[in-house]
Amino acid sequence: MQITQEMSLMEKLHILTDAAKYDVACTSSGVDRAGNGKSMGNCLAPGICHTFSADGRCVSLLKILFTNECIFNCSYCLNSCENDVKRASFTPEEICTLTMEFYRRNYIEGLFLSSGILVSPDYTMDLIYQTLYQLRHIHHFNGYIHVKSIPGADPVLVEQTGYLADRMSINLELPTSDSLRKLAPYKSRKTILKPMRQIQNGIQANKNELMIRKAPRFVPAGQSTQMIIGATPESDFQVMSVAEGLYQNFGLKRVFYSAFVNVNHNSNLPMLPGGPPLLREHRLYQADWLLRYYHFQVSELLSEDRPDFNIFLDPKCDWAIRHLECFPVEINQADYRTLLRVPGIGYKSAGRIVQARKHGTLTFSDLKKIGVVLKRALYFITCNGRMMYPTKLDEDYICRNLMGDRTLIPREIRESGYRQLSLFDEGMVSPEAILS
Repeated sequence: MQITQEMSLMEKLHILTDAAKYDVACTSSGVDRAGNGKSMGNCLAPGICHTFSADGRCVSLLKILFTNECIFNCSYCLNSCENDVKRASFTPEEICTLTMEFYRRNYIEGLFLSSGILVSPDYTMDLIYQTLYQLRHIHHFNGYIHVKSIPGADPVLVEQTGYLADRMSINLELPTSDSLRKLAPYKSRKTILKPMRQIQNGIQANKNELMIRKAPRFVPAGQSTQMIIGATPESDFQVMSVAEGLYQNFGLKRVFYSAFVNVNHNSNLPMLPGGPPLLREHRLYQADWLLRYYHFQVSELLSEDRPDFNIFLDPKCDWAIRHLECFPVEINQADYRTLLRVPGIGYKSAGRIVQARKHGTLTFSDLKKIGVVLKRALYFITCNGRMMYPTKLDEDYICRNLMGDRTLIPREIRESGYRQLSLFDEGMVSPEAILS
């Protein structure tokens, strides 16, 4: 094993937790697995990395790299082989020790393990497999494990690891193959999509097998991927089209969008004087939610003629204002999918409305109790044929009032220096222009 032992475990932990901060892992576990009285821990579907679960619990994962050594020189990556950074690598035994000791102390509920590429993809993937094997079969760890698959690794290693992990992910890295060739010349879209397809097929085959007999579960929480946003010139339309294709063709659970942080100052990378495109990242996540839960298609939100999201309005409000012919919606009559298209009505609120109106006619007061955000919805709905206030169904009027709602811009972005420029400058300004 080509791993030096010169550092203490705590020194390695400090280096490799910091090196993992650009890997996004904030996702629900998606797996329910009860304790069996023999193994250590269990797994709850609401468990989420660094946030709150549906039942109010704050839970977390131990999020680390196996190693920040890497044989590749991706322009955007802090761990590029050309960078002069302090390097470290865990052994499988060290990761098992950290995971088990942190779990016993109730610091974590699971493990998120990614890695640079040490020696070769096969060598690194084998080390990751050994780690998961020891956790599951020697230490009997029954908690949640999310692991990154290494592109280019032997499919047998990927399959073996898939029977030990709850979720696997393979980073798409960049939205297009052209950008990948430019910034990560040693990676290719083919080596990324091949294991992604293998995991998809393995999940489906495992579901079919489980219908026939009891069998080990293969990646039961599904797979995800991550794209860096802002390092290359793709539009929001291109990014979301790629995400839509991944959901439709590979059955992914989540696509993560990571605002580009210029850590290397490589000549191939944009300077981004306004800092990382955080607001753009936020709009992409909002649109992604619309694709997964609200039955929208990318072609409804963006087009080649209108390729980027409105920075002042979330994608759903922006769509509604551009389609006023669909409104107002009568709350007591509209079907579930129509309700989903109303700004201020979430998928949970829409379900509650459908259930509540079986027992009587709903009023605006009822909608507030259900959880509808009336300060957005009031422009687009009626109750018993009446609007909440006398309101003009006019694009400029509604847009002006909605943009007065500062909550449409995330608090962390508002506090970082975001300021609203002209209200009607085509409604479309690059996110970088307003981040100071």
